Amino acid sequence: MTARSTPRRVAVIDIGKSSAKIAAVDLESMEEQVVARTPNEVISEGPYPHFDTERLWEFIQDGLADLAREGAPDAISVTAHGASGALLGADGSLALRVLDYEFPGPDTLSEEYGAVRPRFSETGSPRLPGGLNLGAQLYWQSRTFPEAFGRTVKILTYPQYWSYRLSGVAANEATSLGTHTDLWSPAKRDFSSLVDRLGWRNLMAPLHSAGERLGPVLPVLARRLGLAEETPVLCGIHDSNASLYPHLVLRAAPFTVVSTGTWVVAMAVGGDTVKLDPARDTLINVNAFGDPAPSARFMGGRTFSLLLGDQAPEPDEADVSRVLSTPVILTPSVVKSSGPYPDREARWLPGEPEGKGQRFAAVSFHLAMMTSICLELAGARGETIVEGPFCANGCFTRMLATATERPVLVSKGGTGTSVGAALLFAAAGQVSLGPQTTISPEPAWADYVARWRAAAV
Repeated sequence: MTARSTPRRVAVIDIGKSSAKIAAVDLESMEEQVVARTPNEVISEGPYPHFDTERLWEFIQDGLADLAREGAPDAISVTAHGASGALLGADGSLALRVLDYEFPGPDTLSEEYGAVRPRFSETGSPRLPGGLNLGAQLYWQSRTFPEAFGRTVKILTYPQYWSYRLSGVAANEATSLGTHTDLWSPAKRDFSSLVDRLGWRNLMAPLHSAGERLGPVLPVLARRLGLAEETPVLCGIHDSNASLYPHLVLRAAPFTVVSTGTWVVAMAVGGDTVKLDPARDTLINVNAFGDPAPSARFMGGRTFSLLLGDQAPEPDEADVSRVLSTPVILTPSVVKSSGPYPDREARWLPGEPEGKGQRFAAVSFHLAMMTSICLELAGARGETIVEGPFCANGCFTRMLATATERPVLVSKGGTGTSVGAALLFAAAGQVSLGPQTTISPEPAWADYVARWRAAAV
């Protein structure tokens, strides 16, 4: 079995905070076929809450084997959420479990850690709660489990942990290091002063670019899963930056990509020069070319799930009109301690909406308004491109266009992360954006925007 000489079909391992999937992306049609999906479960037993990496590994292998039976992929690419890393021992296994970044344990050493972490001006990384700063995770693990941490021989960012499991090559990569880890200096394109201050530089796996081929899939895996032995494994990329990647290649600045999922992340390219406010969850992301991307974010997907669940009904126009005319407003913030209003308590004004359709519309409007604030904080200009599951939410996209007073482009398909990760392998001229729909502002909705902004102050 041999891989095709012309790259076309890429297997993508896509691990989000809430769920993981295996997808096949056709680079000619830009179509994505989801092969398998599973919840990304957290195990509460043990020294601290941690991701069930072994169950994920079995899921990944099963998905790749299923995919190979339909035709061997030309490459394997990985994209995963940020704020996580893996500590490898000398035998290649985990020296410590991969910590769930929502675990508040690292906060117990917050004062100690605050004394050694670099300034925002160096890293573009705001101080965040729990383990959302990977540096805080590592610091807490090193102080709380010094013996196990002492067995660590390599520290890897999370997408690269899975690339390592597939290829045997340990790596780090800038998009994952540049997601509020405190470990990276975007201006220097190098590890931050924290890494040297704590003596971790010799533990950090070598740097590779997102689209670099780390090596072929391990022979034992190739035989077991039915893959061609020369199938390359790409280094991999942070999920929001996977959504951004094809636009960087093909679109002229200024523009902003809004990557939606558990987190809604607005990444501005060629926008206004603004002073980012770390107290409002703004940060410097690092794109696939190593360049800084001013960003702002909040837990939009988590908000949607908390308030609407997974099977929320779409509203009809009567529901939308009722929410607009009342108006029914949900103020910030449903998920506290993050986003542009981290200390605000969410309220329904004048009260909770009647019926599931009205609730869907009101929550979607809230998410759009929060996203518009993130765009302002990041200095966004030009077109706004929405990627991910919120593409299918017309209430969200129409209100976002109205709130920003500029067009919103909606990408076809359910997610930009898998396609963006696959395009790292694309040959010259293969990268394309696929079909998009333009959403224009709704002048009749402008009054709602003004009322929401007034209520959010």
